[in-house]
This record gives sequence, structure tokens and C-alpha cells, in this order.
Amino acid sequence: MQELAEHIAEQLGDDIQAQNIRLGELILTVRSDDIVKVLTFLRDDSACDFKILLDVCGVDFPDRPERFEVIYNLLSVRQNHRVRVKINTDEDTAVPTVSDLFAAANWFEREVWDMYGVFFSDHPDLRRLLTDYGFEGHPLRKDFPMTGYVEVRYDDEQKRVIYEPVKLTQEFRSFDFLSPWEGAERHLPGDEKAEDAPAKQAD
Repeated sequence: MQELAEHIAEQLGDDIQAQNIRLGELILTVRSDDIVKVLTFLRDDSACDFKILLDVCGVDFPDRPERFEVIYNLLSVRQNHRVRVKINTDEDTAVPTVSDLFAAANWFEREVWDMYGVFFSDHPDLRRLLTDYGFEGHPLRKDFPMTGYVEVRYDDEQKRVIYEPVKLTQEFRSFDFLSPWEGAERHLPGDEKAEDAPAKQAD
């Protein structure tokens, strides 16, 4: 794996911002503008031969200026190697599509767009994949509310599916914050063993 890393660094030079080997897998960090060039090299170079794009996924780090990581996982069956390529981007900067290089990237990039809102320039069909057409926001962002913004239900009177703002009605509950093992007034199964323990120790 180290030889492969050195070969890639020698051929791509400054296109590779960082690289390391972790858990037997090579991880490369590149600039967003260089992703097409880097993935083309990894696919076509005979020493690399990464012909299979396993996945494109996103990660959200809201505290970073470039809050999103887009991660490409590649596999070389002939070389029996895996490589992970990372790029960083923000909410407003488009990432070049790699769907022309790997057909599988089409739906993977649509999923990243749907879940995180990362825009892929020149994508042939960039639209939502997992959420509904009228869905608001991107649900895997860390600042997306757990309840969402709207709920969907079938209205029997209108005979159609309708969208409504989320309404959370919470009943009042009184919490005593006692452990059920310490604060319970009734005897729980097994308590009789604790009562018998001191007598056995005395014997």
C-alpha cells in the first residue's frame, strides 16, 4: 500500500493535498476542482486500476468553513486495493460531477445532494432521490431538526396526501429522577437475594 501511495504522489504531485494509510486503506485528500483529474488517473493508471466506484457519501462538520466532506470509495479488483478520496466544500460551491467517469456516481451524487445539499455541477439529472418532491431541507445536515419541518398524511376528507407543519404536543410528566432500583417502594424481582446476603456472610 505504501508503494501505491508513493506512486500516486509521484504522478499527481500537488493535486494531492494529503495522504495517509489507515486500517490498510489509502486515504487521499484533494481539491474539489481536481477530483475529475484524480479519479480519472486512479481509474486508468495500470498500477492503480480502480475500476469500481463503491460509494459517494457526505459528512457534515458545521463548525468548519467548508462544512462538507464528499468521500469517494474506490476498489481495484485486480490489485485487491481500496482507496478513499476526500474533498471539502461548502453550501454554495458546486462539486464537479464524476458521473461521466463512473456510471454509478449518478445516483450516489443524487443521494448526497438530497441528504446534504451538496450541488454537483454538470450532473445529468440532479434531483431528489430518497425524499419526497416537496421535501424541505436536507435531512442529514447536523442543523436539520430531528422532527423535520412538515409531516405527510393522507386526508380522508380531501382524499389526497397533504403536508402539514410539524406540531409536537407533549403531555405534562412528573419526573422524580430516582433510580428504579433505589427509589421503588415495591419489591422488585431479585430483591430478596439482597436481603439474604448479610445473613449468609455471617455464617
